[in-house]
Amino acid sequence: MPNVLDVKRRIRSVINTRQITKAMKMVSAAKLRRAQERALAARPYSQMLTNVLKSLVARAEVYDEVTGEAVNPLLERREEKNILFIVVTGDKGLAGAFNTNVAKAAMRFLGMSEGRNVEIEAVGRKGRDFLRRRFPVGLPFSTKNESATRLPVSVVGEQVGVLGKLEYSVAGDIAERAAKRFNDGDIDAVYLIYNEFKSVVAQRLVVDRLLPIGQVGVQEFALVEKLPLEDRTEEAKAAMSAGVSLKEADTSAIDTAAAQFAAAPVDYIYEQAPAEIFKSLLPKYIGVMTYRALLESVAAEHAARMTAMESATSNASEMIDRLTLIMNRARQAKITKEIIEIVSGAAAAG
Repeated sequence: MPNVLDVKRRIRSVINTRQITKAMKMVSAAKLRRAQERALAARPYSQMLTNVLKSLVARAEVYDEVTGEAVNPLLERREEKNILFIVVTGDKGLAGAFNTNVAKAAMRFLGMSEGRNVEIEAVGRKGRDFLRRRFPVGLPFSTKNESATRLPVSVVGEQVGVLGKLEYSVAGDIAERAAKRFNDGDIDAVYLIYNEFKSVVAQRLVVDRLLPIGQVGVQEFALVEKLPLEDRTEEAKAAMSAGVSLKEADTSAIDTAAAQFAAAPVDYIYEQAPAEIFKSLLPKYIGVMTYRALLESVAAEHAARMTAMESATSNASEMIDRLTLIMNRARQAKITKEIIEIVSGAAAAG
């Protein structure tokens, strides 16, 4: 039978742990709400930029009438021999299977990419550490360097510690570098893997093709994986206990206003040639799409951490109940033993 004092110490330790996990759950819930608000705040600009591009595509020639080539290299489709793969995970743990799911999906995509040269840029410390343990670290390949050699799979870049206070400049820099390398012919396609987050119960893991740009405003997924029903149920329970809405944010008013922007049924006279306009707007479009993906990944990470801390808090409560029962049994056994000793002593004395 365990010592009562030892059990009491363990109960106090578990109670302290439960207080920590409960506080972490509430912090993650607050950060989740802020992440959702930031994603919602970025939506009008994204929608309006998309509408401007759609309007331009409808009114200007996307392909040269003489050569048949795209007016901008970012629209050019070519055989995907060399690709850049951007993997978005979190910087911290204690988020359940969030980082593990991204890593597993990344490995599945790499398995689908056999025969192609893949350069990986990791966003987030967890993904960086996972990929560095499995693939060599190298420099980005450049066609301008004749002596350069390309590895089948290599980690060529990392962005660590940028997701805690995410700024558009981070996504803009990632998109700008990718667009430049695509224009230079160093890579033939750019794919981005992240957790697409619409609400706590509506999220999935996707591999989105950023470059070349296909249809403006339409995402092209190379891989889509929904969260298991059990995980979504657990996240819903955690969200309800933390006061987080399960519904996707109502953006109908924003979408309606954005749909009217640059949608007048009139023809425009452009001061610049379509090629110049595309050259200015398409990199911004890629940057906005990358920023949106990073925002959704941050929100999904907070949702996963909130769920993990809810589960840890629940497990701690169950452990406290079990330890309390053990302590009560040990105390009862001790009291019974003492009573037996007293009765036995009294009987012997009589």
